[in-house]
Amino acid sequence: MSLRLLILGTGGMANTHAEAFAAIPGVDLVAGVDPRPDALQTFCQRHRIAKAFPSVEEALDWGQFDAVANVTPDAVHCATTLPCLRAGKHVLCEKPLATTAGDAQAMAAAARAAGVVNMVNLSYRNGPAVQQAARMVAEGAIGPVRHFEASYLQSWLTQPAWGDWRTEPKWLWRLSSTHGSKGVLGDVGIHILDFATFVAGQGVAEVSARLATFDKAPEGRIGEYGLDANDSATMQLRLDGGGLGVVHATRLATGHLNDLRLRIFGDLGGLEVGFERGQSTLRACTGDDRQTAIWRDLACADVPSVYQRFVAAIRGEGAPAPDFARGAELQRLLDRAEESAAEGGLALRP
Repeated sequence: MSLRLLILGTGGMANTHAEAFAAIPGVDLVAGVDPRPDALQTFCQRHRIAKAFPSVEEALDWGQFDAVANVTPDAVHCATTLPCLRAGKHVLCEKPLATTAGDAQAMAAAARAAGVVNMVNLSYRNGPAVQQAARMVAEGAIGPVRHFEASYLQSWLTQPAWGDWRTEPKWLWRLSSTHGSKGVLGDVGIHILDFATFVAGQGVAEVSARLATFDKAPEGRIGEYGLDANDSATMQLRLDGGGLGVVHATRLATGHLNDLRLRIFGDLGGLEVGFERGQSTLRACTGDDRQTAIWRDLACADVPSVYQRFVAAIRGEGAPAPDFARGAELQRLLDRAEESAAEGGLALRP
């Protein structure tokens, strides 16, 4: 089955989408959309895309595509996705699904009504270890979940490995709420919340949170960028099954460029899931090993990427997961975390 794909947005992550989809047999990149003519032309030439449109509306008037990869800025995910859904197009949307729970819920409802494949790119679902850990928990390998610890650590505010954040707009906007940033909570908090609760296999009954923004420049500003978005976030969660967990994310963890870790424990054992320095790892202390506290490394089979799963779902060869409903669930949790932090850490139901 041939699939005609439109790329919506042509920023840095759009190149990742274009390259990944182009490598899948039977997928044709047929159009790109961006209101910036120079960026659009450069992108389409790089990926040999024939059609270029300055707006979603003009692309839909043309209409000769089956699916959309939405790689626009976070704040316009909702406005650019809804017309595509109404036109009956399948959509893979970058995370977060939206910047408010209300918009995310509207997107999930529109996708259900349209009856199309809808997925959100929670990219760390692609790790073999997180998929195997989720299966093990679901199969009862560690018993009922009682406790977990999850972290997402970045260091780009303290180390120049990815460039100089003080001078590069691609980093500065992430520190500025007026430029659409929700801080580290919105940027990577969504990943670690999904990482933890996907493995646990449960929803969240209660969340409390604290957010911190640190002084980084005179008067908290560099040029047009007010540096007011949160730099560190801590959360306490109570799962639907009663288990407790702590989650934290920061951009100030020196020595950790982009690392995720989950330690999760039940009555019958524990698991450690890692994604550090680009490597997915899984360790377990289960069965007889519990008596001697021995941890063993587990081999994990490769899993399809989100791009492959999206195409497979359209072709009727797999489930569309994570879908917009999951994205909306996570956005409700992020919204409640923000509200909790504003109330001094008050525990709230999502």
